[in-house]
Amino acid sequence: MAEDLQIAEGSKEEKYQSLIPQIEGLVDGETDVTANLANICAALKSTFHFFWVGFYQVKEDQLVLGPFQGPVACTRIRYGKGVCGTAWKEAVTQLVPDVDAFPGHIACSSLSRSEIVVPVMVDDKVWGVLDVDSEALAFFDETDKKYLEYLCDEIVAKVTK
Repeated sequence: MAEDLQIAEGSKEEKYQSLIPQIEGLVDGETDVTANLANICAALKSTFHFFWVGFYQVKEDQLVLGPFQGPVACTRIRYGKGVCGTAWKEAVTQLVPDVDAFPGHIACSSLSRSEIVVPVMVDDKVWGVLDVDSEALAFFDETDKKYLEYLCDEIVAKVTK
């Protein structure tokens, strides 16, 4: 089924408020996890023009690259390593205004300057993470945190079960 996003004009919050129901519609009735995660990435990238957006899934005691939009990325990340591994270990969103100031940051791309990583919880365990990068310093804020956490808690967690 072909889908077209209606990308809202206005503030970041208005864009999220418009996008979230559209993402819910994209994944409604689709049972394939990869297809759903790929469409979520595409919707986020199309709306916000993030440098990189994608999912890593916990497999074999590592985070393994899943569907994403952007330049090539690190394929595997160990527990507790970098921003993604820290989000997995702590099961808490990591909002990083300057990745160069984050201890142990893994530079998959030298162009990434700020990052937000949101854990995806399934049955009270971290299933994976949503990783979003920007080429701008301090790009992400509490608005991104609020809506990306909602996305992971209310939509992604359901499509990964």
